Amino acid sequence: MVRRALLAMCCWLATASAALCVEVERPKQILQWERLPDLPQAISGQFVGVGEGALIVAGGAHFPVPLFEGGEKVWVDTIFVLEPGADAWASGSSLDRPLAYGASVTADDGIICIGGCDAERCYAQVFRLRRVNAEIQRTPLPDLPTPCAMTSAAILGDSVYVAGGQDSPAATGALSNFWRLDLNKAELGWEELDLWPGPARILPVAAAQDGAFYLISGAELLAGPDGKVKRRYLTDAYRFRPKTGWEKVADVPRAIVAAPAVGYGESHILVFGGDDGENADRVWELKDEHPGFSRDILAYHTITDTWSPMGTVPAGLVTTAAVQWQDGIVIPGGEDRPGHRSASVHKGRAPEAKAHFGSLDYAALGVYLAALVMMGVYFARREKSTADFFLAGRRIPWWAAGLSIFGTQLSAITFMAIPAKAYATDWVYILGNMCIFLIAPLVIFCYLPFFRRLNVTTAYEYLEKRFNLAVRLFSSAAFILYQLSRMGIVICLPAIALSTVTGFDVYVCILLMGILATVYTVLGGIEAVIWTDVLQVGVLIGGALLSVLIIAANVDGGFAAIISTGMAEAKFHTFNWTWDITMMAVWVVVVGNLFSNLLPYTADQTVIQRYLTTKDEKQAAKSIWTNGILAIPTALIFFGLGTALFVFYKGHAGLLNPAVKTDAIFPLFIAQQLPAGVSGLVIAGLFAASMSSLDSSMNSIATAMVSDFYRRFWPQASDHYCLNLARWLTAILGVVGTSAGLVIARMEIVSLWDLFIKVLGLIFSPVAGILALGIFTRRAHGVGALIGGVTSAVLLYLVQQYTSIHFFLWGAVGVVSCFVVGYLASLLIPAPERSLEGLTVYAMSERTDSNVGDAP
Repeated sequence: MVRRALLAMCCWLATASAALCVEVERPKQILQWERLPDLPQAISGQFVGVGEGALIVAGGAHFPVPLFEGGEKVWVDTIFVLEPGADAWASGSSLDRPLAYGASVTADDGIICIGGCDAERCYAQVFRLRRVNAEIQRTPLPDLPTPCAMTSAAILGDSVYVAGGQDSPAATGALSNFWRLDLNKAELGWEELDLWPGPARILPVAAAQDGAFYLISGAELLAGPDGKVKRRYLTDAYRFRPKTGWEKVADVPRAIVAAPAVGYGESHILVFGGDDGENADRVWELKDEHPGFSRDILAYHTITDTWSPMGTVPAGLVTTAAVQWQDGIVIPGGEDRPGHRSASVHKGRAPEAKAHFGSLDYAALGVYLAALVMMGVYFARREKSTADFFLAGRRIPWWAAGLSIFGTQLSAITFMAIPAKAYATDWVYILGNMCIFLIAPLVIFCYLPFFRRLNVTTAYEYLEKRFNLAVRLFSSAAFILYQLSRMGIVICLPAIALSTVTGFDVYVCILLMGILATVYTVLGGIEAVIWTDVLQVGVLIGGALLSVLIIAANVDGGFAAIISTGMAEAKFHTFNWTWDITMMAVWVVVVGNLFSNLLPYTADQTVIQRYLTTKDEKQAAKSIWTNGILAIPTALIFFGLGTALFVFYKGHAGLLNPAVKTDAIFPLFIAQQLPAGVSGLVIAGLFAASMSSLDSSMNSIATAMVSDFYRRFWPQASDHYCLNLARWLTAILGVVGTSAGLVIARMEIVSLWDLFIKVLGLIFSPVAGILALGIFTRRAHGVGALIGGVTSAVLLYLVQQYTSIHFFLWGAVGVVSCFVVGYLASLLIPAPERSLEGLTVYAMSERTDSNVGDAP
């Protein structure tokens, strides 16, 4: 059955290879617009923000009598409020003076209003508008270093950044200013920072995105010989990172002076319209015939450093702001042409995902899912005992066990998060994958003999033999908690992708994967899990390879262009040469991942259970080598895929969807570029990536619960009863894992890959340390091991909460602290002696060396 399934997959790949060159389509309107209630007064230059769930507009300026009929601009102090769902704006509050053309940002505790001017002067005042119980409260903040209007601001973390502007209405030059206010230390006032490497300007676009402050476009003020001030419209753009300072980024295609803009999604800045200066010298010539300002939406992508058009807005409005409110982006009022103001309020929403699947896609996906269930039914006939359900009767060939180990450990994370990480950053993470190969000899020669020769079902049975029952139960419980936390992550990650590709509701995707994985695991036990893993690994790697080929076929220059562009953009950067313990230095990556990979391959029942399903120890060793060797080429494939995705979207930035998270960049490519039928096959790989980890967790947790808890305390229970109990537990765990995925889907997580590593290091490191204590020492005892385990968990929590040590090292901290504290505690606390024959490397059964010497 497995061979037939693999053959079918190859047929799909052959069909796909004939259609590698696909048409690149550009997206349509990125946002769907609706009209909200008009402002009571047409204004521009107003402060805009969100407070207590309501949209707030304060101050501004307008022309009661049209400019071209001799009218003069009038400043206002009115505050308007729009409640969610309301059909009209409310007013009643006001500022302490008429004020306009400052900057505003929305913080957690209100709207920060910065600077501004009236007809006579500019102001340095900064204040916060809070809305408390439907009432507007104004509280002062430290003044700016100098009066400033026509400026821009953005909030990054807990700091407000202000750049550009002018210090008087009659200024003949723009300010050279870049200021920061830490809202947590507001009493310290504004800090003057180094300037960007470009001209001073007024009315620039400012936005915060991806951990950086962006300053884009604006107008330079130039005093002419006649005393008149002219504007030079700028198209340059800059990025400021708090740790590294300023750097130049791609120029905007046209000037976007005074445009409303907002950071959107995880890596986009959307700019709505803006003044490009095309008719700046013809204002009095055109008067009311002026065509207005641009309605085009420009999107800047922070990862590929590219600009692209993404639709239009209903009206071209400048000297106003864009804010995110009620699941959309709102642009209230503004200047729609020189001398004229607008009262219109527009709201844009991201359209709902549409299904991209065709009949061939559904057929491929349906056949694959049906094959998984059929495999569960097939192997159900062979599950006659717990030895069959937990260990597959020890009849799994070494190569299948090795592929299953690979699929379990690297499935969902590999298929999506590693390409996404390489796409967004570089290849620094690849050193961690190489560590899988490096630890294989240690596992084979120092750990495997104990798991095979002691005739155990779980790794934690060894700990009872070596230490005591309490250590066994502690470690097994830690494993169960670790896997329970992991189950929700590995099912949620591909569900997000599947929702992007098919248009299905993300919760439906989670339910579908959870139910299918539960069904075939309950039926076929570990044997069904392993053989479905074999099929899933084939689909996973095949889908990744096919995607790389398709990208190469659609990039001018093919593979050579991917490599050259990747090198030019430093995407192949791998080594960070620094001793900084807070950064991804090469030693941090290697040391951290050696310990992090030590955890699953020496202490994780989902992996160790595979060691126990082969005929003998020699076959198990081969399975470990299979996994270790596979880690190298697959790492190259998946990191290469991430770089290829970067090159592709750098050349087709208009295809990016700002609403799609960075972790879902690969499924976005699948949705857009793979031919019909092939999409279904690769989406089957996404299913595979999730379920190969989920099914392993369900079966292994059930194994630990039955073997380490139920059977340990009720040894008289029949094997048939324990088999039924294991099946019921598997079903319940399927429900728990699926429910956890539904909960995580509602969380705001920037990178599920990073979260996975953090969970692994915090929860499971002590168990690896305890196992190392048992195997590599003779003086360690049960009480010392428990003290080491508990101390390690507490220390890990403190390290995570109160230090800036890079999270790659958390696993090392957990293992080393457990080993050291456990060993010292064992030396200080007396304990009765017990036989350690066959339980340490110094007294290994069937491989004892009398010349080993004294052990620690």
